[in-house]
Amino acid sequence: MNDDVTETEPAEPEINDPEKPSNERFRIMVCIDGSEESYRGLKYAAKIGQAQETDIVLCYVRPIDQGLNTDGMNMSIARGNMLEWGIELPGIKYLKQGRDLLLASGYMGDDWDEEAFHTDIAGSSTGDNKIEYTSASGKKIVLKLKVARDVASGILDQWELGHYDLIIIGASSNWASSNTFKNFFDPAIAEKIAIHAPCSVLVARELETGHGHLICTDGSEAANFAVKKDAYIASHCQCPITLMSVALDVESEEAARKTVADAKAMLNDMGVEVKETFIRTGDPVTEIIESGPDYSLIVMADSGKTGLERFFGGSVALKVIQNAYNSVMIVR
Repeated sequence: MNDDVTETEPAEPEINDPEKPSNERFRIMVCIDGSEESYRGLKYAAKIGQAQETDIVLCYVRPIDQGLNTDGMNMSIARGNMLEWGIELPGIKYLKQGRDLLLASGYMGDDWDEEAFHTDIAGSSTGDNKIEYTSASGKKIVLKLKVARDVASGILDQWELGHYDLIIIGASSNWASSNTFKNFFDPAIAEKIAIHAPCSVLVARELETGHGHLICTDGSEAANFAVKKDAYIASHCQCPITLMSVALDVESEEAARKTVADAKAMLNDMGVEVKETFIRTGDPVTEIIESGPDYSLIVMADSGKTGLERFFGGSVALKVIQNAYNSVMIVR
């Protein structure tokens, strides 16, 4: 790999219109924390990223006040190639493990060009650092070591830099001690990202490929957007699609059947095959959660509310994230 070093990190490319993904690059941020769930999320990103226009950024966030023993190392020199610093800086070994996983899987080649970037951050001896790998065809893999006041803020700040289409975050014990909010100022990190991120968020729990996407729809404009956008994602990872709707009572069942039929027709018009459709009757949160484990992930539309409104209102999507047995993706 060719290794060029610069002291200035350039602005990252802007996101594309999600309604027109076929002509644009799809950008995925995978939040790496060393947990098995985060690496499962990375494997899933690589499966989605089989499309030529997909870039993947592996991001580890280190709290800005986290202690660091540099053993007298000259950080102005070391920051140029963070994978060769020779110190146990939290996150470097996790990012390297992620890179090695992509190399071993054949997704990334060892002949990709390599370039390192650094940005000074007030109060941090190391600042932000990243290594960008680029294939001959232009596909990119980025390892990003970021400092921030807390992990959730760092991930959301990183979105501002890269304007990603999708954030994948593991719901591991490292990041979430329970499936419920303890109080407003101490939410589980994965849930906080799901509430506040401007883009789609995939919360990974026992994420495995090959079981398909369960797309939940209520026929709303937001749900139709989610159906179409996930159909694009599912097509890249060759994941079968199942459509589900929930009727609140027996009287609503016919409307629910029409909802899934209309969604299937919409995808058929797009040339996307739907494996199956079904409805359930009862509480939407309960019915979706109980149906979820048969699939790789549950896919739901965002409520369309602001972050605070999602928190206080307790949207169906948020309740599913908090209590689901398997992975959940909220589409925005």
